Amino acid sequence: MSNTTNIDDVIPRTDIVKRAARLGAEIRNIKLSGDLSDETIRAINQVLLEHKVIFFRDQGHLDDAEQERFAIRLGKLVPHPTVGAIKGTSSILELDSGRGGGRADQWHTDVTFVDAYPKISVLRGVVIPPYGGDTVWSNTAAAYLDLPAPLRKLADELWAVHSNAYDYAVKTRAIEVDKKHFDEVFTGTIFETEHPVVRVHPETGERTLVLGNFVQRFVGLPKSDGQKLFDLFQSHITAPENTVRWSWEAGDVAIWDNRATQHYAVNDYGDQHRVVRRATIDGDVPLSVDGRRSVTRVKTSKPPTPQAA
Repeated sequence: MSNTTNIDDVIPRTDIVKRAARLGAEIRNIKLSGDLSDETIRAINQVLLEHKVIFFRDQGHLDDAEQERFAIRLGKLVPHPTVGAIKGTSSILELDSGRGGGRADQWHTDVTFVDAYPKISVLRGVVIPPYGGDTVWSNTAAAYLDLPAPLRKLADELWAVHSNAYDYAVKTRAIEVDKKHFDEVFTGTIFETEHPVVRVHPETGERTLVLGNFVQRFVGLPKSDGQKLFDLFQSHITAPENTVRWSWEAGDVAIWDNRATQHYAVNDYGDQHRVVRRATIDGDVPLSVDGRRSVTRVKTSKPPTPQAA
């Protein structure tokens, strides 16, 4: 994916429609598949790097297998480290509103509780309610640049501990929380990883903020002070002018650069059914501005929960 191509030779600029000033573009007149030319894949990757999240309508021809055949053209597929992949696939995670953990209504970057968290996510709308259920993305590179210079300097020096073990009942606003499913599956293996709060993007060289709901604490800071800093940095990431919102239709595909964004699935569709399926592309270990790499500190399996007598 390192080779460049002239986007205009492959995707007409009139087929790339910006959705917001700071991030987000819809690409029209492309049928996603594993058979796209190398030049088209490179052009898609370049548009993704520029706009951070890109959208495709009318991709109803995709099934799980073809979604993965396309996604693997962007890099190595990787399953979710705790939930795994649905049967018959290498990487696909199903997010079903009718099951525990299916409503990701928290600001997050995918899977930052591991060191080499995914670089790209490819999400397909399968069952979309007639209203509600939008997803919102934010630009963590623009958020970094928005920080006043003293706060950028502070962020450059900070490290944070990310973990998949948190109080799910407190952090989610899902209407029905299947906490047993969450405890047994999502946190069946506990990860704790130290990431720099600012990473250097390996392809663009941009500095991006690495935060979101998996952050447990800042290294070397009391919890109370760290929470204030977290809220301050997150307020820049999630400022409305730093976001783009997508209203899903069945067959839509959204692809985002997971190294330069956070996202939030809006939980405003009541008890309607919503199902999306995500393929993820393996990433690399983040590099801080002073050249240090993220480190996984803890990886342990929890003992099984005792059964009631």
